[in-house]
Amino acid sequence: MPHKPASLLDASILVPAIGGSFRKLDPRLMVKNPVMFVTLVGAVLTTVSIFTSQADRGFITQLSVWLWFTVLFANFAEAVAEGRGKAQADSLRKARKDTLARRLKNGQESHVPAPLLEKGDLVVCEAGDVIPADGEVIEGIASVDEAAITGESAPVIRESGGDRSAVTGGTKVISDRIVIRITSEKGNTFLDRMIAMVEGAKRQKTPNEIALTILLSAMTLIFLLVCITLKPFGIYSGVAFSIPVLVALLVCLIPTTIGGLLSAIGISGIDRLIRRNVMATSGRAVEAAGDIDVLLLDKTGTITIGNRMASDFRPANGITEQQLADAGQLASLADETPEGRSIVVLAKDKFNIRGRELAAPHATFVPFTAQTRMSGVDLEGRSIRKGAADSMKSYIEGKGGVYPAEVAKAVEAASRAGRTPLVVAEGSQVLGVVELKDVVKGGIKERFAQLRKMGIKTVMITGDNPMTAAAIAAEAGVDDFMAQATPEDKLKRIRAEQAEGHLVAMTGDGTNDAPALAQADVGVAMNTGTQAAREAGNMVDLDSNPTKLIEIVEIGKQLLMTRGSLTTFSIANDIAKYFAIIPAMLMATFPAIAPLNVMGLASPQSAILSAVIFNALIIIALIPLALKGVAYKPMGAAAVLQRNLLVYGAGGIIIPFIGIKAIDVIVTTLHLA
Repeated sequence: MPHKPASLLDASILVPAIGGSFRKLDPRLMVKNPVMFVTLVGAVLTTVSIFTSQADRGFITQLSVWLWFTVLFANFAEAVAEGRGKAQADSLRKARKDTLARRLKNGQESHVPAPLLEKGDLVVCEAGDVIPADGEVIEGIASVDEAAITGESAPVIRESGGDRSAVTGGTKVISDRIVIRITSEKGNTFLDRMIAMVEGAKRQKTPNEIALTILLSAMTLIFLLVCITLKPFGIYSGVAFSIPVLVALLVCLIPTTIGGLLSAIGISGIDRLIRRNVMATSGRAVEAAGDIDVLLLDKTGTITIGNRMASDFRPANGITEQQLADAGQLASLADETPEGRSIVVLAKDKFNIRGRELAAPHATFVPFTAQTRMSGVDLEGRSIRKGAADSMKSYIEGKGGVYPAEVAKAVEAASRAGRTPLVVAEGSQVLGVVELKDVVKGGIKERFAQLRKMGIKTVMITGDNPMTAAAIAAEAGVDDFMAQATPEDKLKRIRAEQAEGHLVAMTGDGTNDAPALAQADVGVAMNTGTQAAREAGNMVDLDSNPTKLIEIVEIGKQLLMTRGSLTTFSIANDIAKYFAIIPAMLMATFPAIAPLNVMGLASPQSAILSAVIFNALIIIALIPLALKGVAYKPMGAAAVLQRNLLVYGAGGIIIPFIGIKAIDVIVTTLHLA
C-alpha cells in the first residue's frame, strides 16, 4: 500500500475528481447532503429565472454560474477525497488477481478458482503460491510476503497453533508449506473490505456526523422559511425581492462551507489511517478514537522494547559470580527465547564462557512450561534449573533444600527496580539470581505526557508481579497499571471503565484478547494476530505495531478537531455575510439603514454577487485543509474550544469582510454588477 498520498494537483486525482463533481449532481446523491441539495435547487431556480425573469439577465446569469460553482466545488472536495482512496484501491486490486487454489478434500488436492472457495475449505500453499483467501494456518510454518497488503517488504512468519496463524488473501508464500482453513465468506475477505473502505463505497456517516448534518439541516430550514417569508414582506414594503436574490440570500446564509466539506473531512480521516497502514471497519471507529479517554496498552512491545535482556548476575553467599554465570548459561543453552539467549551472551561477555555443544546422549534438557515456570538441563550428574522465584522456591524446598534469605532479598530488590529475577539452582542448592531488564522505549514517557494533556488516562497491562510492574510504570510515566493481568482481568477492567462513562481503547493479537477487543470502544487488532482477534477488533494494524494505538488516537482527535474548526469557521462566515447582504438588499429602499453597510459595498447587486462569489471560492480554498486536517496539538477540550473561537471563529468573521470587499471592488471595476 502506498504511504504517501497523491498531491491535490496530481492529474491522476484532479481529472477524475472534476468528472466526479458533475456525476455527483444526481439528485439521488445530492439529497444525502441537505445543505448542498438546497443549494442545487437554488441553482436550478436561478437558471430558470434567466429565461423567465424580466430583470437584469446578466446579473442573474452571473448568480446562476456561481451557484453552480458552489455545488460543483463541494462535490469536487468529496471527489478528491474519494479519489485519493481509489488510487490506493487500484494498488490493492493488483493483489486480488485471479488465483487458482489447491483445495484439499478427503486427502486429495484439486485446483479451483479462488473466488469459488467456501468458508471452512482447506487449501495447501507452498513456496511461490499466492494465498487465495483469508484463513488460519492449521498445519506447518512458512515465510509469507505481505508487501501487497502492508507495503513492508520483509517477510513474516505464519505458523499453526499460535498467535501468528492468521493469513490474508493476496499475500504470497515464499518458503515451506502450510495448510490453511478458509475463514472468510466469498466477497467479504479482508482485501475486499479494505478496497471498499478506501474507496468510500460503503462509508456510513458516524453518529457525530449525523448529528451535525441534522443541525445544519435545521439551520437551512430556518433560513429557507425566512426567505419564503421575505417575498410577501417585500411586496408589502415596496422592496422587489426577486427569486434569484432570495436564492442568493439563502445560499449565503445557510452553512454551505461546512455542508460542502463535511463528507470530505470524514473520508480524509479514514484516508489518514490507511496511510499509516491501519484499516478501520467503519468511520464510527475512527471517530470513537477521537473521543476515548482511557488507553490500555500491553507492556511488552508497546511500552518496553519487547525482549527482556539479562543484565546482572547476583550470586548467593558462598557462590562466585562466575559459577552462577556458568550454571545460568548451561541452563539456557537450549532456551531459544530472547531472554535465554541473552543469558548465554552475558556469560560470554563477562567471563568469556563459551557456549558448549551438548549432544543428546550426554544432556537432557528440561523445557519451560507454563505450569512449572522453569527450565534447565540434566548433565553428567548435575541437575541445573532456572525459573521464576516462587516456582524455584517450591522446587528447592521440595528437594529438602533451603531457600536463602539473601536470595529472597535480591529477588525483591530486582522486582522493585523493575527487573525480572530468575533464580538459578543446582540440585537443592540455590546459586543466585539472574536479573532480566525491560528496556523502556525512548520517548514513550513524553508521549504519555502528551496523552495526559489531552485528558487521556494510560493503563499499562502486564503479567509481571506488582513490584516489577510498579517500577516499569513509574519509569514509563503511565497513570495506572494492571499486574499479573489475565484475559478475564482485561475484560473486567474495560467494563468497569465503561460503566464509569469512559471510552476505552486497547490493542491485542491473540485469541484470548478477542473478548476485550470486542468490548473496547476502539479495539486495534494486530495483523500478525489470530483471525479471532482481527474479527473482534474494529481496526486492524497492518504493521502490527502496538504503539500505533497512540497515533490512531491522534488521528481521531484530528478528525474531530477539523470538523469542529471548520464548523466554527462556517457559522462565523455566515454572520459576516449577513452584514454584507441584508443591508445591501434594503438600503436602496430604506436609506436610513445605509450605515449598516459596514463594508461600504458599492450597490445591492454588487454586494449580493460578491457574497455569492466569495461563498463559492471559500469552499475550494478550504479543500486542502479539509483533506489534510487541522494541525494537531495535544490539548484539552476547553483549550480546543478556545482555539477554535479565537482562530476559526474570529477568522470566519474577519476573512469574509476582507474577501467580499475585495471582490466587490473587482466586480464594480469590471462593471459586472
